[in-house]
Amino acid sequence: MKWAQILCQYLPQHKYAIDAAQLGDSAELAWTNLGYWQAEENYPQACQQLADRLAQAVQLKAEDAVLDLGCGQGASLLHWQNQYQVQYIEAVELQQNCVKKIGQYHLPALKAIYNESFLALKPIQFTQQFDVVLCIDAAYHHALSHFLNSVTGHLKQYGHLGFHYLMLSDDWQQASLWQKSKYQLLVKAADLKLEDLKTQTEMVNLLENYGYEQIMIQDISSEVLQGFSKYVAKLRNSGQSTIKNTDYYKIQMTAKLCAQLYADGLIRYVQISAVKAE
Repeated sequence: MKWAQILCQYLPQHKYAIDAAQLGDSAELAWTNLGYWQAEENYPQACQQLADRLAQAVQLKAEDAVLDLGCGQGASLLHWQNQYQVQYIEAVELQQNCVKKIGQYHLPALKAIYNESFLALKPIQFTQQFDVVLCIDAAYHHALSHFLNSVTGHLKQYGHLGFHYLMLSDDWQQASLWQKSKYQLLVKAADLKLEDLKTQTEMVNLLENYGYEQIMIQDISSEVLQGFSKYVAKLRNSGQSTIKNTDYYKIQMTAKLCAQLYADGLIRYVQISAVKAE
């Protein structure tokens, strides 16, 4: 039993868990996304920039009622409250330990947080529909149709939806069978399904079928995939990453996957925003 207890200390508490401190954020409510890298940002700055770009895309305002899906350790909730003066936030997070920690923190704007998957929103008794629904760096773990089916009913008419996803590039159809087979295994290791990914045209058509308009899809692969992989390599080469536990290797493998995706150019990292039509 003692050995089992010791082993558990070195294992991630959840498959989506990230040791933010190893990446450079030791805050109580830490950021845990890939970040948007432009220059020599530190990790919290890059994560905040990824969130800010999404907030700008959905025209986030103080008076908006916001639903934050997959809020992780809670940094985004604090950010919407303090930087955007948002007064009404509800959140959904699958990791129970994150929900518990956030619940202990003083966040006046956070009216409720639910320990649930954002694919299972229908049973949740939200107090209202939302002006803005945001999902930072998480939606691509699920089929886009499942994500849209879950969230669309909770968005007000003319409400804004913003999220990140992975998209097949125009070169995908020309990829060899070997390349496609390789990617089948690569993305599966990152808890993704290749069959869930679509081209830009397919994504736009699907969003329109769910009643969205003003659809904007922006390729930010360089700033996210290449940026994160370079940052992790810099940490590794500097010797700052000294604890070689499971979390360390998970971060290294994520960075290698990001570098591979960016180098091959067959799968792109995109920011998507859209407005729910009548």
